[in-house]
Amino acid sequence: MMKTNSNSYTVIYSAVIVVIVAFLLAFVYQVLKPRQDSNIALDQKKQILYSLNIRGLDNNEAETEYNKVVKKGKVDGNDIYYCKVKGQTKYVIPMKGMGLWGGISGFIAVNADKSTVYGVYFNHESETAGLGAEIKDNLQWQEQFQGKKLFDGSNRSKIAISVQKKVTNPQTQVDAVTGATLTSNGVTNMLRDCLGKYLKFFNSKE
Repeated sequence: MMKTNSNSYTVIYSAVIVVIVAFLLAFVYQVLKPRQDSNIALDQKKQILYSLNIRGLDNNEAETEYNKVVKKGKVDGNDIYYCKVKGQTKYVIPMKGMGLWGGISGFIAVNADKSTVYGVYFNHESETAGLGAEIKDNLQWQEQFQGKKLFDGSNRSKIAISVQKKVTNPQTQVDAVTGATLTSNGVTNMLRDCLGKYLKFFNSKE
């Protein structure tokens, strides 16, 4: 019989505990994963609805509304969401970029003219509360994007919409978040990089 105060006993006991704990963690992960995946999917659906200016719904209402208004498709290999809101066509495009401290993301809804913003929603991983986090938390700031133009006049060869500390073109520019210049710049870069992938789509007559 192995002595309980021996080194061998301690090593074996520790190894057994580690295996048991690892097994339990793996089991719990597998049990909870479907629910986690479902919550992540629902959160994304809500964000898409937010970009369509549809807010204030509980989980069941959001699921129902999403299924009613949103259809997913692809354009040149990229995701796009074809939507009908109050009988009008909207296109929702996902975006990902970098803020000051980490990733930022969002969705932008564009009207049927493929040049006018209908609504936006932005999210972030770790921006500073009251500063960079305002891109998510400040609804009034997000509402500034409504009605903005993706392009500068008739030049549809590049994305013009941006976030600026000093607005010189109110048709395509939004006021930057106060005290969050780098995050605001990150939003501009994200808009131009992600929307730039859809230039062919924006210029098509489909």
